[in-house]
Order: sequence, then C-alpha cells, then structure tokens
Amino acid sequence: MQLLWFMLAAFGLTQILVYGKIFDKYRPTKEDYRGWGEVFHCPMCMGFWVGMFLFFINGWTELFTFEMTIGNMFICGWLSSGSTYLLSSLVNDEGLKIQKKGENK
Repeated sequence: MQLLWFMLAAFGLTQILVYGKIFDKYRPTKEDYRGWGEVFHCPMCMGFWVGMFLFFINGWTELFTFEMTIGNMFICGWLSSGSTYLLSSLVNDEGLKIQKKGENK
C-alpha cells in the first residue's frame, strides 16, 4: 500500500510542477540552463527528481516510509519516473487518453 501512496504522490506533484498554471511564470523554458530547463517540461525527468524529493521527506509522513539507503533513494527516483510517465501517457485533463484507430494525435 505504501508504494501505491508513493506513486500517487509522485504523480500528483509531478503533474503540478510540469503542467500547473500556477508555475507558468516560474517554469524555465526548455532552452534555459543549457538544456536543464527540459526537466521542467518532461514528466519522466521531473518524476525522477520528485521521487528523490519524496524519498528525503519520507521521515515526515506516515503514508510511506523507506529505509534511508542509497539504493532506496535511486529506486524511489526510478519508480517515480516510470509510474509518472506511465500515468501521464494514460491520463490527461479530459480523462483517459483513448485514441481510435485512424485518428491523428
């Protein structure tokens, strides 16, 4: 159950940081910071860093707790990145992304 809470928290925070209008004026462009601005426009990239952030704050939450090890830190980043990318490719603001055969993207 802890992994489910972790993945949902990671997805929610990543969606807010990548797509939230509240951050539009603070979010760097893709060209800023020698390409590092791309992180703020990519759910997979931002998902990794959100997973790292959630790992470091896991001592302050009861929803999920992980042992503080280097391995767990990277696994949380990878899990967050993958689950965020998967959920982002399945869901958008209108609900499930369902493309019918022959429809353009």
